[in-house]
Amino acid sequence: MSKEIKIKKRTLFISLAVIVLVGLIVFSYSRTSVYTTNQDADVKELEAKFAVLSKANTNSCGGTFNYVASKSPDQRIQGSCCGPMNFHRYTEQIEALKKYSKYEKIPSDPYDVSVESAQELLSYQKEIVLSNEQQVIYDEASGLSHEGGPCCCKCWHWYAYEGLAKYLIVEENFTSEQIAEVWDISDACGGSGHVEGRGHGHT
Repeated sequence: MSKEIKIKKRTLFISLAVIVLVGLIVFSYSRTSVYTTNQDADVKELEAKFAVLSKANTNSCGGTFNYVASKSPDQRIQGSCCGPMNFHRYTEQIEALKKYSKYEKIPSDPYDVSVESAQELLSYQKEIVLSNEQQVIYDEASGLSHEGGPCCCKCWHWYAYEGLAKYLIVEENFTSEQIAEVWDISDACGGSGHVEGRGHGHT
């Protein structure tokens, strides 16, 4: 009788172990499947947005303060200012900017900026005056950035992101490395290449 009980207990234990193992496999597969599905959805969403932005022409090298001021706040400035957009680089930039998603003043997509946001950043460029120490941070950021400043040309984007840099230095205590990184991953000039993060962002 004792031997039968032991056999039944062992059989029950093995059965439970098999059930748990199967459950873990199913759970793991389910999570992987959901992650893959979400990832595919994100890529498709970016592809759809890229298809629109890469053909947009409201962004240009010639547009500065007056250009942005002439637009309604509910409009958007879309597309690249110089060369054609590159999908691979675009996806890298969008991914890199997620690092700064908690800073609402930093546009999440440099190729699709609301006029309201652009006007606000341009106001910072005019109104915020940096101290000598803060100006050093700004100047160092210019030296570190790939374009030698906020953009490849002195369009509205240059001045808006100059204003953004002033705001981030004064209000968020950003370092020169962080400002340079924000500029680099917010480049709206178009073209190919890789986005290189500097690893100095706030957490």
